[in-house]
Amino acid sequence: MAMKWYVVHTYSNFENQAKKSLEERIRLENLQDLFGEILIPMEQVVEMVKGEKKTSRRKFFPGYIFVQMELNDRSWHLVKNTPKITGFPGAAQNEQPTPISDAEVARLTSQISEGTLKPKPKVQFSDGDTVRVIDGPFANFNGTVEEVNAEKGRVKVLVSIFGRATPVELDFMQVEKTTG
Repeated sequence: MAMKWYVVHTYSNFENQAKKSLEERIRLENLQDLFGEILIPMEQVVEMVKGEKKTSRRKFFPGYIFVQMELNDRSWHLVKNTPKITGFPGAAQNEQPTPISDAEVARLTSQISEGTLKPKPKVQFSDGDTVRVIDGPFANFNGTVEEVNAEKGRVKVLVSIFGRATPVELDFMQVEKTTG
C-alpha cells in the first residue's frame, strides 16, 4: 500500500511539539516504514516593527500538521494517541480519515516553497489609517490610506503636498502606521 497525505489536527500553537512527539513515537514503536514526511506548512512574512523590517515565519494552517503515512490500525492509533494531537478532522471517533488528493499536496508544497522564497508583507493597513512615509521621495510626509492592495503588497496613500491631497502608491515597507 502506498503512502498518502493526511491532515492531522493539533492543539493550537503546539504544532511543533505535536510533530516532535509523533516523530519520537514513530521511532520508539519502530514504525518508520509506515511514515514519510511530517510537514508544518510555513511562510515568511515581513512587517515593520518600530521602524525596522522584521522577518518572521507564520503557519499557513494554524492547528494542523500534514502527515505522509500508510494508513492501517497501528499507524492510525499511533497518530490519534500522540500528545498534542486531537485527531483527524472530518473523521468520526473511530472512522478512517480521507487522504488529501495529490493535486492538493502539489499545490500545498508549491505554496510552501513560494512562501520561503518570496517573503510576504504582513497586511497591517486599512482604508482611513493615518500613516507616515518612511522611505522614498515622500519620506516624512503623513497621509491617509485610501486603498490597500494586499496581493501586490502596495498601499495608495493621500499625501498633502502644497496643501493638496495627492494620491501616492507605495510599498507596504515604505509606510508605517502613526499612533494616535
